[in-house]
Amino acid sequence: MRVTLRALVKPALGLAALLALANCDEALTTSVAPQASAAPALPAANAYVPPSAASQDLARFYQRVEGDLLTRGMLRIDGGGPDTPYGADDLARNFEAIAFYSEYPDHTVTIRSPQTDGRLSRWAGPVRIQSEFAPSVAPDTRVADAALVDAFATRLARVTGHPISVVTRKPNFHVFFAGKDDSAYVVKRLKELVPGISAPLLDLVANPRSNIDCLVFASQTPSAPFKFVRAVTLIRAELPDLTRLSCIHEEIAQGLGLSNDSPAARPSIFNDDDEFALLTSHDEKLLTMLYDPRLKPGVSAEDARPVVRIIARELMGQPL
Repeated sequence: MRVTLRALVKPALGLAALLALANCDEALTTSVAPQASAAPALPAANAYVPPSAASQDLARFYQRVEGDLLTRGMLRIDGGGPDTPYGADDLARNFEAIAFYSEYPDHTVTIRSPQTDGRLSRWAGPVRIQSEFAPSVAPDTRVADAALVDAFATRLARVTGHPISVVTRKPNFHVFFAGKDDSAYVVKRLKELVPGISAPLLDLVANPRSNIDCLVFASQTPSAPFKFVRAVTLIRAELPDLTRLSCIHEEIAQGLGLSNDSPAARPSIFNDDDEFALLTSHDEKLLTMLYDPRLKPGVSAEDARPVVRIIARELMGQPL
């Protein structure tokens, strides 16, 4: 299950039944204003500490969940095909649902923001991504995961036309890989990165429920409530390879501004059914639309609708 919090706390992906344990991501968007203090020094390389028995049990559980999903034809990596057609009208409808609104108003972790719900939010400045690994993540896994994030950042920059890159200093989009044993580490780092972070949000990220395997939250400033300036993603270290990669795709994409889910979106990772594991061509088009200069941060869904319809038809090669 995955959740996206926006503005205060906005859910992004609620998965049903068994899937809730497979991909629970919470995209959390806070309104905490960044304080004018020097950026903390980058943490020293963390010495590897083998995971506990409890962490290993959780890893085996996630492996069984992923296996069950694959057996049922879920977590597709083909991006869709003849069985998943969509047109410009579908694309426009899905974009409005995913980019402008909260996923499920009654979600247990949702605190809806009347200030930003129904309006477009995205990054205005460059997105500087850095992966960070808690002690329970094995050294070879750190190398592999960092490479996956790097490759995905390159793809996102191409799709959006927005400056998105992986950096080694002064990041503003932190991707944490941490396990069940790493709560103290995560708490320490979040307090450094997000001064004033609320206790409930801190606990949610540091001690995610068992049905949450990855989450993301993004922050704006009071003076620019529709422009993200910082994001933090947490991906469970216990996840198996495909679910882990799925979290990388969905959480980083959500942290760019596609923070909702829609049951009508297909083929898409922005759908709580877990049919697709990785970003699809449909989702790439949503990201292209999100960063189209004809749409401005803060525009309402109603005002954006005519422009969204034009962009969707352009992307699908359909007449205006």
